Amino acid sequence: MKKVVVIGGGAAGMMAAIAAARNGAQVTLLEKNEKLGKKIYITGKGRCNVTNDCDPENFFNNVVTNPKFMYSAYYGYDNTQVMSLLEEYTPLKVERGNRVFPVSDHSSDIISALHRIMKKENVDVRLNTKVESLSVSSLDSTCNGIKLSNGEFIEADAVIVATGGISYASTGSTGDGMRWAEKTGHRVMECKPALVPFIIEEEWVKELQGLSLKNVSLEMTADGKKIYDGFGEMMFTHFGVTGPLILSASSYYASYIRKKHGKVNAVKLKLDLKNALTSEQLDKRILRDFEKEQNKKFRNGLNDLLPNKMIPVIINLCEIDPDKNINLVTKEERQRLVSILKGMELTVTGTRDFNEAIITQGGINVKDINPSTMESKVVKNLYFCGEVLDVDALTGGYNLQVAWSTGHLAGESAAAE
Repeated sequence: MKKVVVIGGGAAGMMAAIAAARNGAQVTLLEKNEKLGKKIYITGKGRCNVTNDCDPENFFNNVVTNPKFMYSAYYGYDNTQVMSLLEEYTPLKVERGNRVFPVSDHSSDIISALHRIMKKENVDVRLNTKVESLSVSSLDSTCNGIKLSNGEFIEADAVIVATGGISYASTGSTGDGMRWAEKTGHRVMECKPALVPFIIEEEWVKELQGLSLKNVSLEMTADGKKIYDGFGEMMFTHFGVTGPLILSASSYYASYIRKKHGKVNAVKLKLDLKNALTSEQLDKRILRDFEKEQNKKFRNGLNDLLPNKMIPVIINLCEIDPDKNINLVTKEERQRLVSILKGMELTVTGTRDFNEAIITQGGINVKDINPSTMESKVVKNLYFCGEVLDVDALTGGYNLQVAWSTGHLAGESAAAE
């Protein structure tokens, strides 16, 4: 039997181990933590957004970095196959946005299902086992095993590296795989935090801390060019903004910063807080509200239009005297109010760090990996999968699908004679 060693007991690693074992290999999975799937455990706020029940076109549209690299992996093992595998052990459900979760809403059920499948396939799982380095023959650039931090050498016919990125270091993602890759001659692309909150320059965002908004349109520009637009939910914090809409924008921000090697001047977010209405329709709506409240002061006439917490900030931004009677508000002042509501501007100064990033953007250059097998083009019998690669996607289950698909392909290929 072919001996396959998998390093990393996360989503990609467990899937690689299962696929290799099902294809006839003798598989050993090494995990440096005391348990498997630490990052799976916290995904989807502890519910585990397993995948997205979308069509292939939608999947590739949601992969931000190197979507074409994913063709073979995804078509070889797609979302329907992942769902089919897991549903033998735990029922799944599809929620808004085609996001797939376990019916129980417990990510531990997904980890348990994968653990049971590995046990059934006789995968030898070794916890609390830290890998020190890869063993690569200098004669023919072939990986022949790994060395553990305790000095033990484990021989292998193939090694699969599934050690994750560098986000959420507490889960064990500390960049080990990228360091090994660099030492063995692979190129590693610059890493940036992605799916991460923004830090905002404007001081007034602190006044809105904790305020959540739904149905907001966002346009992000960098150096005067539009680099992202989207629609969804967001929240203000003491440092800036977060929420699903913001996290998605942050991946395009990271991508732009990488392309420009950090040389970016102004990055702006423009929020449309009333995107269901045109400017003219919004103006008419405000006029109707003003007619109802015409004897009130301006600061007391916006309750039907805005959340209470936002009213003082908006008044300040549109520079209208809060104590002015509503029936004295001019057309020009009303137009300023419309303009702010349809285009509230925020200045991005950066993102939070890797400790708050859901994923890592960057990693092993996919040009050094065969997309049809996940085998290294630099070192024979060495495979990479999951977040250690320079592939990332938006929220909604797409990143876990990247892990399942690349893990399955790596395991299947590593086990093949």
